[in-house]
Amino acid sequence: MLRKLLGLSRPEPIDAAQWQRVATDLPFLDHLDEAERGLLKRQCEAFLAAKQFSGAAGFVVDDDVRIAIALQACLPPDRFVAPRKQVDDAGVVHEYDDELAGEAMQGGPVVLSWPDADPTAGHVGYNVVIHEFAHKLDMLDGSPDGAPPLPGAMRERWARTMTDAYEDFCMRVDRIEAAIPRHVDPESAAADAWYERLPLDPYAATDPGEFFAVTAETFFTAPQALAHAYPALYALFRDYFRQDPLTSALGSRSR
Repeated sequence: MLRKLLGLSRPEPIDAAQWQRVATDLPFLDHLDEAERGLLKRQCEAFLAAKQFSGAAGFVVDDDVRIAIALQACLPPDRFVAPRKQVDDAGVVHEYDDELAGEAMQGGPVVLSWPDADPTAGHVGYNVVIHEFAHKLDMLDGSPDGAPPLPGAMRERWARTMTDAYEDFCMRVDRIEAAIPRHVDPESAAADAWYERLPLDPYAATDPGEFFAVTAETFFTAPQALAHAYPALYALFRDYFRQDPLTSALGSRSR
């Protein structure tokens, strides 16, 4: 399906040793079993065959950089369901859900800062690549509103769970900001001690679209934090992404 969507014949295989070297720097892949890692590798190969990478300000995009970005970009969109509508020759409208892989990458460029995207930089609970490609998933059916294309059976649950979690988090942010003394600039580093009490980056309170992107990156990079703060949201993402990062964090799956 992915090759058909991208118009590809046969993507070039990623060298196994190079793949292993780059993947080793991504601990949030540890929950994937051998079959899932094989699927991710094939998706990355298709992604690299379809995408152009350009460095800015003299930055050289080498193969390791390309693979690292592909690994992080392809991790969330394993398989997802896009609602379709088709009118047949008789004028009858048919609506159905189409399971796809890789379409999240379509629709325009993504601009990344390599110091932020570098998997060796030691970012905890933060991943700009996953964040931006979560936005890509969200934009498949229009502007980023925190609701990517979903199967019919999941839409009501998604709306209820995301709304409850978003409203709760916004209230938490409001309480934190009310507690910050007036002499402390809430936009300065001096306010970090208060914001660190939150279970998510306060940027998640910007709007539902940013809430989805922030919680998606937290789901993969700090799953215990998300599961503790919002267990229903974690379970929703587990079913949507068809992955369970906690299996690695809790050591319940052998590597």
